[in-house]
Amino acid sequence: MKTSYREKIEYTAAQMYYAENRTMQHIANELSVSRSTVSRLLAEAREQGIVRISLHPPTDRPSALEHRIAEDYGVTAHVAHTLSREDASARQEAVAALASGVIDSLVEPDMVIGAAWGATMTSVVGRLPAKEVPGLQVVQLNGAVNSQPAGAESAGTGLGMGVVERFAQVYGGRPHLFAVPAIFDYEQTKQMLWRERSTSRVLNLQRRASLAVFGVGTFAAGRPSQVYAEGYLSREDLNQLTDEQVVGDICTVFLRGDGSWRNIELNSRCSGIRPDELSRIPRRVCVVNGPHKIPALRGALAAGLVTDLVLDQASADLLAHG
Repeated sequence: MKTSYREKIEYTAAQMYYAENRTMQHIANELSVSRSTVSRLLAEAREQGIVRISLHPPTDRPSALEHRIAEDYGVTAHVAHTLSREDASARQEAVAALASGVIDSLVEPDMVIGAAWGATMTSVVGRLPAKEVPGLQVVQLNGAVNSQPAGAESAGTGLGMGVVERFAQVYGGRPHLFAVPAIFDYEQTKQMLWRERSTSRVLNLQRRASLAVFGVGTFAAGRPSQVYAEGYLSREDLNQLTDEQVVGDICTVFLRGDGSWRNIELNSRCSGIRPDELSRIPRRVCVVNGPHKIPALRGALAAGLVTDLVLDQASADLLAHG
């Protein structure tokens, strides 16, 4: 069927208006017609089927990311709705609020919960809702004592013991502290202490945990996690980690990007729960705040350490598409 002149001009007007975003006045000038004629041409184009308009509801970006991450990594993902222009404190607040809700939904009576220390976990635990949970016990997953003067007050007993005690307090539970160094000076010292009954009791309780909650440590440029910034590691230690291609840590046990950890020398002196033991805990909630932690998170996911992941939207974008 031959196309009429009217249909051709309807198509031209529609193309200029819908595809090229021209104004009706601009189209009128180009076609040497009035603005009202352009309006009629566009209406006729829709009636003739030259223009077909479809409506799509706005995409729920966090939900789409959650689905993509779940498919790619086999975890339950929870993405906090955060904007790229938000400052770090606003992002942290959103992630902590979401994570506290996720963790609270998993807490049950007579449960043993393993908790790691760190700035992210301090923020999360501070937002847990207070309620009585009978028989709840919270055990520390990694030592926090720091032999170095710098940062010892804030990152030693303040973070390690504070996280566990606060966690237990909000649920009326019992805290079990792990009063050992985060990183020992000598492997032999760790081995001897691991044979002590007081230490063995905490280690056995860690193995009984059915829920673990932890963050991701990283020494990314400009934003290192506290274990890297507050005197726990010497410059020699940090250089060694770089040489061994370490990207971060989970519960103060160091990982490479592929999830490997066994032959990293410094791990023989670390007090955190080993990844093979952590992976036996049925539910393992990892909380991530900031795209700079994604390389370390990829290592944790590769090692199979995460069942439930809570993270900000920018980090989720990078994990899903980076």
